[in-house]
Amino acid sequence: MTYPATTALYAALLALLYMGLAGWVMARRLSTDVIHGDNDDPVLFKRIRSHANFGEYVPLALILVALLEAGGGSPVLVEGLLIVLLIGRVLHPVGMLAPKNSPRQYACRGGGILATLAVMVVAAVALLLRAS
Repeated sequence: MTYPATTALYAALLALLYMGLAGWVMARRLSTDVIHGDNDDPVLFKRIRSHANFGEYVPLALILVALLEAGGGSPVLVEGLLIVLLIGRVLHPVGMLAPKNSPRQYACRGGGILATLAVMVVAAVALLLRAS
């Protein structure tokens, strides 16, 4: 097994994005004086969920891709998956704040979710194929 350097680079970029999302939540908390929960503020709720959604999906996606890379998976596949993951995670919060049922909501939020899930499925299938 080799060190997954490509995944490490993208993990660092994604960690910075995660910190940006955390700052985005904190900024809204400060401007609305909400310390706990969302106080029924729809903007704060969407920011909290964007941050949480990132934390729910990105770690497993990175683990799957890192295992693929460390196990000798195709560098093109690994980098492609990581690029799609990064783009998807940038798009998702943009779509979260878009007007309900708007093209931007579907393209960004939906596209971000689909990109993240696609990365996980492709990486998982690639790992299963390597194991067989």
